[in-house]
Amino acid sequence: MKAIVIENYGHADELHEQDVPKPTINDNQILIEQYATSINPIDWKLREGYLKDGFNFEFPIILGWDSAGVVAEVGKNVSQFKVGDRVFSRPATTAQGTYAEFVAVEESRVAKIPENVSFEEAASVPLAGLTAWQCLVDFSAIKKGDKVLIHAGSGGVGSFAIQFAKHFGAYVATTASGKNESLVKELGADRFINYKEENFNEVLEDYDIVVDTLGGDILEQSFEVLKEGGKLVSIAGNPDEEKAKEKGIKAGFLWLEENGKQLSEVADLLENGKVKSVIGHTFPLTEQGLREAHQLSETHHARGKIVIKIK
Repeated sequence: MKAIVIENYGHADELHEQDVPKPTINDNQILIEQYATSINPIDWKLREGYLKDGFNFEFPIILGWDSAGVVAEVGKNVSQFKVGDRVFSRPATTAQGTYAEFVAVEESRVAKIPENVSFEEAASVPLAGLTAWQCLVDFSAIKKGDKVLIHAGSGGVGSFAIQFAKHFGAYVATTASGKNESLVKELGADRFINYKEENFNEVLEDYDIVVDTLGGDILEQSFEVLKEGGKLVSIAGNPDEEKAKEKGIKAGFLWLEENGKQLSEVADLLENGKVKSVIGHTFPLTEQGLREAHQLSETHHARGKIVIKIK
């Protein structure tokens, strides 16, 4: 099968097309014939070698953590899916990623794609959507009436987080650039902050939840807008534990847990039109397509999700 792989850590030029064996499945797995995947910042961070100490991968590595396609084979213990089902998944973190025509996935990580949702829309959901869900629901226990600040609301995780927070009845503030003001308001944001013109920590206060997708100074300054008992969850850095304790704030770093059941809950919201995928850019599954997609993601200015169309 065709796949885009890296043989060394480094620049986007390390991405190469290669013919690799089609995955074989075990009794609890599903083989998905892929129609689309998408790009996440973790892809190029791993490609550059920033995360190599956390993963014991052997080259060649197929990157990618979002899958959308059709079930091609099922293991003998699989009971919830059959050949021909339209499915999406956030597969396990292995060296066999989703920049490929086929991927093997555990049944517990898979959900069905609603009929009114395209493969491209579905492929944009698993990593970013589940990350946003777990930040708000699992870590922060979001409830109606909460005041929530979401950093970088026009990005992949941010665009889903705004919609989920509104679904749960929260008041949502978000940071973004001026060109994305209409987008984040369309997604449901109540308070837009143009980060180039306003400092969020000078205009917001008494918030219940902050979802940090940027890290660094933004993460540090986020403590200032939270009330006592608030929650600060980051996917880009580890919050200062001493400062959190001092201010009576629950703070922590969140690493996504693959979860097919939660993905099914998100699928229901997609089907009912309560949540939508924001696809800003689409590239083909080719050497050049993936290189360009990575370079765009590295700018941190991609709007919504970057999708890779396979079929």
